[in-house]
Amino acid sequence: MKVAVIGLGFMGSTHVNAWLQIPGAELAAVASRDPRRLSGDLTGVQGNLGGRGAKLDFSAVAKYASAEEAVLDPAVEAVDICLPTHLHERIAVLALAAGKHVLVEKPMALDGAAADRMIAAAERHGRVLMAAQVVRFIPPYRAAADILRSGRLGAVRAAIFRRRCAAPAWSAWLTDPAQSGGGVFDLLIHDIDFCLHVFGKPEAVTASGYQDLPHGVDWILAQFRYPSIGAVAISGGWHHPAPYPFSMEFTIVADGGTLEFNSTGAPLAEYGADGREHALDVPGTDGYRAELEYFLDCAVRGEKPLACPPEESAAAVKLAHLMLESRNRNGEKIACNL
Repeated sequence: MKVAVIGLGFMGSTHVNAWLQIPGAELAAVASRDPRRLSGDLTGVQGNLGGRGAKLDFSAVAKYASAEEAVLDPAVEAVDICLPTHLHERIAVLALAAGKHVLVEKPMALDGAAADRMIAAAERHGRVLMAAQVVRFIPPYRAAADILRSGRLGAVRAAIFRRRCAAPAWSAWLTDPAQSGGGVFDLLIHDIDFCLHVFGKPEAVTASGYQDLPHGVDWILAQFRYPSIGAVAISGGWHHPAPYPFSMEFTIVADGGTLEFNSTGAPLAEYGADGREHALDVPGTDGYRAELEYFLDCAVRGEKPLACPPEESAAAVKLAHLMLESRNRNGEKIACNL
């Protein structure tokens, strides 16, 4: 399948590198307003996971300075949108109307209504739409989800998810809430989506925190209310400029044991109620490649991405906004009528 990657920032370059490794996928086109990046020189690209991009050979790839032109290229069969969030809806709807399958980087859209319109467009034109919620495909999170769904650990009683990084000096658009939704929205959408993935929709949300974007701070502590779980919390955000490191972690407490993971040096572990640590077989696969391979398979088959349905990605956007609303209301409890 011939794929166009729209946007060559940190996520775009990450996706390009993954596409080049996937059998059955052909990088047919790229789009960027930056001539240097269009030439294949991605060495100036940085992101919250560190490291600079590489120099790639784009000699056989169609190059466009306009996202619209790339989307309308008749040779392109699928579009991978890695643009600022406020552009997702317009480019996705254009691509779907042009008969392309669409993968769109997270957050799916800037607000829930826009996400719903994207879903409607995919249904109208009979094309696959998926949001790139990569955490669903990152091995420790994927393994934890499988364990919880197997029922082996029994009922979940409490969970906390944490994700934080430096304010994004590498990308100016992220610091503009009109384009990105802000740090909490852009960063913690991963953990919100994972909660929806494994626990379903909460009944209500409460949140508190602090935002000072000029100084690089956008932080939240949110609690999701589920009738059968004592507490589900999400915390984190932007913590001042570099060199503050990126990290993600979780602790999930169930009747049969606790699952623990920390990206800074603690691999996924299971501590059983029997007082023993149980070894877990977590594959070392790349989450980005796994995500793109899954989307490609769905697109080739023309099947809905049930492992990462756009309706749940839209619900994550709506839930993120409820978190921010509660924070703005000093922790007011807000019903989650998603």
